[in-house]
Amino acid sequence: MDGVIYHGNKLLPGVKQFVEWLVKEDKKFLFLTNSSERTRKELQNKMSRMGIELDEKVFYTSALATAAFLSSQKPNGSAYIIGEAGLINALYNVGYSMNNVDPDYVVVGESHSYSFEKIAHAVNLVFNGAKLIGTNPDITGPVEGGIVPATKALVAPIEMATGRKAYFVGKPNPLMMRIALKKIECSNDETIIIGDRMDTDIIAGIESEIETCLVLSGITNMSMISNFPYNPHFILNGVIDLIEQ
Repeated sequence: MDGVIYHGNKLLPGVKQFVEWLVKEDKKFLFLTNSSERTRKELQNKMSRMGIELDEKVFYTSALATAAFLSSQKPNGSAYIIGEAGLINALYNVGYSMNNVDPDYVVVGESHSYSFEKIAHAVNLVFNGAKLIGTNPDITGPVEGGIVPATKALVAPIEMATGRKAYFVGKPNPLMMRIALKKIECSNDETIIIGDRMDTDIIAGIESEIETCLVLSGITNMSMISNFPYNPHFILNGVIDLIEQ
């Protein structure tokens, strides 16, 4: 959502009109975010503060996708979590317990309390048999005035120290795309994915055979597109331009 709907706590131009159009035209839609920080309720409240009222069911995060994946792999398992409320609550709600001693998984998402001590502890847990999971493979994320390290950057030291590779659940993993399509009850050929990242949003659509729209309101600009061996179906300045297409 960051870079497409808002930057930090600032709504991007035309977003309110775009959302109103979605509702008026009775479009099926889902705000699919790779961020694992916030719960659905927190995302709903954030949008409300910016003047947009939506049901919390229209939000789906990489934290929820990660929880669903882990629950399917090992029901009622345990995890050592480096992350925020969105990730902790998602795992708790599928029956996972928090375990700092001998967890089944080490799960990493965006975190404001990332520290050397947590990295060192995670490294030892992985060495002792815990599987390493990342909520998404984003390296950076946009904020007002710049960028911040995202999940893949936080997972990297653990991978390097252990020699183990993390499994990333969020976009562009087709798993998350299949979940999204089921939630909106749509098929690939009647869906479009809108995003600001070539390396997650656009490739996720391409690999899932969904039409893609890159918006230049976030982390990608025109000069960066040629660095990738694939192209979006559409390139627009922002979501408001979709109404005019």
